Amino acid sequence: MDTENQTGVSEFLLLGFSEDPELQPLLFVLFLSMYLVSVLGNLLIILTVTYDSRLHTPMYYFLSHLSFSDICVNSSVVPKVVVNIQTASRAITYEGCITQMFFSSAFVCLDNLLLSVMAYDRFVAICHPLHYTIMMNKHLCGLLVLVSWFASVLVCLLHSLMVLHLSFCTHTEIAHFFCELTEVLKSACSDALSNYVILYSAVGLLAVVPLFGIIFSYSRIISSILKMSSVEGRYKAFSTCGSHLTVISLFYGTGLGVYLSSAFPSSSSMGTVASVIYSMVIPMLNPFIYSLRNRDMKRALKKLFSRSFFSL
Repeated sequence: MDTENQTGVSEFLLLGFSEDPELQPLLFVLFLSMYLVSVLGNLLIILTVTYDSRLHTPMYYFLSHLSFSDICVNSSVVPKVVVNIQTASRAITYEGCITQMFFSSAFVCLDNLLLSVMAYDRFVAICHPLHYTIMMNKHLCGLLVLVSWFASVLVCLLHSLMVLHLSFCTHTEIAHFFCELTEVLKSACSDALSNYVILYSAVGLLAVVPLFGIIFSYSRIISSILKMSSVEGRYKAFSTCGSHLTVISLFYGTGLGVYLSSAFPSSSSMGTVASVIYSMVIPMLNPFIYSLRNRDMKRALKKLFSRSFFSL
């Protein structure tokens, strides 16, 4: 197969969804609605945490960063999908594809690291309650968030720079609805072995290691909860962890689907569905999961809405 230098590739074609014209209006309304709900819900979480001084704790500090990351994940993917559906176009420029790949990968990676940091926070709060305020001080919380941001940006920048050195065939098609890293690598005509080595090394370091940390944290948390004599104390501890466990299960379950599908070409449809869930559905559900299952959040939201209503 003849190949050209990557500078000769002006655009990619995204083939992630059905070409049936009757489905396009439905997909447009569905994705636009999910995007608006996600952005508004996560913005509301950030405003509530910022506004209510009782929520100025490590758990909600991490949650506000997770909400911001979810907005960015959505915004790096959904607007282009909606525009392409509306204009009946599947094209994305080479520069736009690389940019989308970097930002979507970076914020998904940030989501992953923040979820592990939140698991550690719950571990300290439940297993070492007397030392919680000392261990989870402002400096440590800020450092954990800073390291999460730095690691996410650095690793995904490395991936993006390595992709710039790949060659692509003309009329390159990507069997996805956005420029997901593994799908972009599949479309390369030059040897991408080094890219895959770096990719799966990064997955092992920034996904598998935090996942084992989460599993360890929650095994200790569950053990501590079961030892509590108070039924009310058990219920309160489970309720504070239930939301986080739900999000973790959804996030890692769909993330595993994406990377398993990348190893098996016949599973591309599974990868597309999994990507829809982690890039659109989970960011939309997070505000509901964290607010509806959390008394402090519900109380703060009611206070915020009542103040806003009376100020009009």
